[in-house]
Formats: sequence, C-alpha cells, structure tokens
Amino acid sequence: MLQQLSITREEEEEEEEVVEDEMAWSPVPVLIDFSAIQWCFFKKSGSRGFCSHKNLMCRTIKSELGDPPEVHCSRERSKAAWKIIQEYLMPFVEKERYQISRTCKLHPDNDLYRDQEEHKIQVDLNEWQCGYCKKRFYDDKFLDKHFDNRHYNLLNVSHTRCLADVCGALHCDLEMDSVPPKKTKCNPAAAARNRHLCEGLADSCFPVKQGPAASRLHEFFLRQFCDSHTCTGRQKPFSRGRRKKRASISYLVISILTLALLFLFYSYIYMYSRGVKRGTQELKRVTPIGRKKKPS
Repeated sequence: MLQQLSITREEEEEEEEVVEDEMAWSPVPVLIDFSAIQWCFFKKSGSRGFCSHKNLMCRTIKSELGDPPEVHCSRERSKAAWKIIQEYLMPFVEKERYQISRTCKLHPDNDLYRDQEEHKIQVDLNEWQCGYCKKRFYDDKFLDKHFDNRHYNLLNVSHTRCLADVCGALHCDLEMDSVPPKKTKCNPAAAARNRHLCEGLADSCFPVKQGPAASRLHEFFLRQFCDSHTCTGRQKPFSRGRRKKRASISYLVISILTLALLFLFYSYIYMYSRGVKRGTQELKRVTPIGRKKKPS
C-alpha cells in the first residue's frame, strides 16, 4: 500500500504546478482538507504506519520547497511608497535633471521588491503574467502570492533595505486607504517622529551643498511631505501637487491612429452625403413626359 502511494520527485513537482495553475485561473477556490493534514502531523512521530516519514502524504510544502526566509518588509506598504515617489516626487526631480544617490532610501535600489515588480506583465485588465516563469493570474495580489511562494529565493534579504520604512514620512496610509480615513485624535509624538524621518530624507537625498538643483528639491521635499506632519491640520500632504510624466510613445501612436481613423470616417460620411444630395438635385431637374404642373 505504501509503495502505491509513493511517487517520484518529478511527478510531485508536476502536480504542484498543476495545482498552482488551477489557483491562477479557476474562479472556484481550491479547498484543502486541513483536518487530514493535522491528523497526519500528529501521527508522524511513529516510525511506522500510514504517516511514515517515507510517505509523501506526510511531507509538508515547506519541507519540500525549503523554508522561505522571514522577510520583515511589507510588500503593500512598499508599493504605496513607490507609487507616491513616482507621482509626487520623481517628475519634479526629473525636471531638475537631478540624480538621486544610492545612499538615499528613496532610490530604486533600496526597494526590496523592485526586481519582482519589474517582472510583472499586465497582459490585460484582469490578466497578469509572471516575468520569471510566464505563469498567468487574473489579479495582481495572486501574482504577489506567487512571488512569495515560488520566487522568494530571488529576494536579496542580506541588506536591510525596505521602502516601507519611509512610509511614515511619505503618508502611505493616504495612498492605501480607498475610503477617506475618519478623523482620529492626532498623536503629537508620532507626528514628531514622522517629521524627523521626513527631514532626514530631505537632508540625505537632496543635500543643500550639492548645488542649486539639490537646494530647490530639498525645499520642495519639505513643503511637499514634511510640513503636514503636525497636529494643527493647517498643512495638507502633497501640497505642491503632482506633475504628470510625458506620455509614452505607445500612447501617442494610438492617439494619432485614432485621430486618423476619425478623419477618414467623417470624410467618408461627408462625401457620401454630398453624393446623395447631388443625385437628388439631378432627379428634380428631370420632369416626367406628358405630366403638367398643377396650377398653384
């Protein structure tokens, strides 16, 4: 009986891939009998029997794939921080033609999940593809779980770099909350800590001594992010607004093609209506033979 239940390592990997593909595309959730797994764990201490250590059914997923490293860095908050940096800071930095140093915590190299985020391919509105193994998912959050389960070995956790660490300074909670947060009592100590962190980012990322561009960006960063870390409520986050980046080449090409098609369409409508009108005028000129006009 035990020999029939045992399978090779290759077959096991194939079955795991099939299960993951089903979770990626099937709208019906996959149910796992955790009671049977727990019963198996309790029986695993015996040297013989159904739950022998040689039996595949007693193997856990972690023991087969290896324990993933414990990462103390929030992926969601790192995403929020990256989005804020791209929308409310980088357009102004690019306008000044300023290069952020790698020692700055806002630099892309200090984002633990940046390489994985760059390997996300949005095929369609509800279709995402993994750039590593080409598997597809119908939601971004499932692709994140796929990264955590299958490609965690690509994360460089040897360095203490986490973009979520600057969330307090960048007001990530405003970006993450889809519903406007309710007014809560302000904590002066927390506001002071976030302001101190924010001012430290301004000093390290845009040193005033590096020149006029750095000095202007230093002042901009203080007004854009740091001034609102108070309990007075006078200053609002992102007071300097956002500056949209230049449209991509693909967007421009699509816009030009759309305008060209609209021009051809309306030209056809105009020529068609003009031809019909000319035909009706020629018909009116021909009077029927033998038919007299009625006296008015």
